[in-house]
Amino acid sequence: MWRLTESLMDLLWDSDAEIAGLTLITLSFIFLHKSILISTPIALQLAKALLPLFDHENSQVQLLSIKLFQDMMGFLEKGEKPLERPVHQSLLPLFFHCHDENQRVAEASREMLICVAEFLRRRDLEKLVKKEKLWIFANCLLAEDRSRAAEHLRRALPYLQSPQEPLREAAVRFMGMAGRSLRGQQGELQLISEALEGMANDISVSVGSLAIQSLCILKAVDQAPIPKFQRLRDQLRRAWKTRPRLLRLGWLGCWGSVEG
Repeated sequence: MWRLTESLMDLLWDSDAEIAGLTLITLSFIFLHKSILISTPIALQLAKALLPLFDHENSQVQLLSIKLFQDMMGFLEKGEKPLERPVHQSLLPLFFHCHDENQRVAEASREMLICVAEFLRRRDLEKLVKKEKLWIFANCLLAEDRSRAAEHLRRALPYLQSPQEPLREAAVRFMGMAGRSLRGQQGELQLISEALEGMANDISVSVGSLAIQSLCILKAVDQAPIPKFQRLRDQLRRAWKTRPRLLRLGWLGCWGSVEG
């Protein structure tokens, strides 16, 4: 059965909406059989194949891929380590599609976002989605740590080119929030500035105005002095992440001998 599933997953990369749609329907029928056990490697492959389809230009393919992803998670234990990364990567596209013009896609994305937060054991995120506090949700994603914030930034860039005005507007607003979270990270800030400058002449006046406003705020924040507390917090985070290297070098052993 899973050999058939692997063959079907290969078809998900086909750009033809009809083939992708039929493949998703076939895979969904397989998942209807609760007696079938899904292995972690298969689930990992399927998750990676489904993620790009959340942004498919065909709304039916979007809906089917989101639903199948949700069905797949029902076969897994919450917090299963190998699946944490692809499941975590689904948070941002689902967040953006909560603003989708297609109400069915928006509703499916919100429902799925709750399931993902539950799988990751993030009760804070789950509550925010249920209360429809999506922008506080986005701020929580960016506040996790700077490396994840930089990853979210790069994954958000394609939404600036969306044919849907609500998605472009959400992406511009997210860029502004990311800029404040990544303060002091010159490479990322340059990327955000260039992206916002490119959106200043958007066909939508509201999107263009928001881009200009976000750019002005970003420049003002970047020029302001960094608070001592934030600087100390960033230094402590960097020190914490270098622990394995310090252990190899024997630094912590030296520190212990000094304390003694």
